[in-house]
Amino acid sequence: ELPPSHFSAARAAAVAVGYLRYLRGGPGRGLELRELRRARRQDISDVGHKYYLELELEDVSDKDRTVNCTAEVLYHLGNKTSAPDVQVTVQGELRSTEEADKQFYNWIRSLEKELVAENIPDSHGNVPPELEPIHLLAWVASGYVIWQNSTENTKFHLAQVKHVKQVKRSDEDLQFDFVVLLHEMVSQEVLPWEVTLLWHPQRGARVSQ
Repeated sequence: ELPPSHFSAARAAAVAVGYLRYLRGGPGRGLELRELRRARRQDISDVGHKYYLELELEDVSDKDRTVNCTAEVLYHLGNKTSAPDVQVTVQGELRSTEEADKQFYNWIRSLEKELVAENIPDSHGNVPPELEPIHLLAWVASGYVIWQNSTENTKFHLAQVKHVKQVKRSDEDLQFDFVVLLHEMVSQEVLPWEVTLLWHPQRGARVSQ
């Protein structure tokens, strides 16, 4: 059993939240950690360290609504190149974003010129309301990067969307090419990552590169 405030528990929780953002986030839903309630670590010989977590999450678009979830995060021994294995179970229902998703999708499809934006949020921490869905999609994209690149010795946090560019496609998906700045809390480095995210209201999000 680990105290929830223990640094290694907090790092594992950041991986679980990143994974869940990638899996269940979108332009109308941004999940963030409200509280890490319980954590324990198991050392599995010749395999790695496994963390069992109980989390309370909130949706930034609906602060009054929280969901509980349990997560297992397995870091593989000595392997810096393979992503941690993550399993997350959400207890209860996440708020439906069907209507907001549809509105956002139709708005982007109706633009005469591809959307381009930078510095979200700006230096004062502000996000223009029309760019909030793009900001939340950056949470999805960075969630994937955080999950794939975390180790027991890292804790990543999305600092800013440096640049985003929509790319026209011949299929139904929306494509956004992001440059995101991730703050690595342990080394205090801020690292730029290029991520291409595809999104569709029915199919959800996937990182293509």
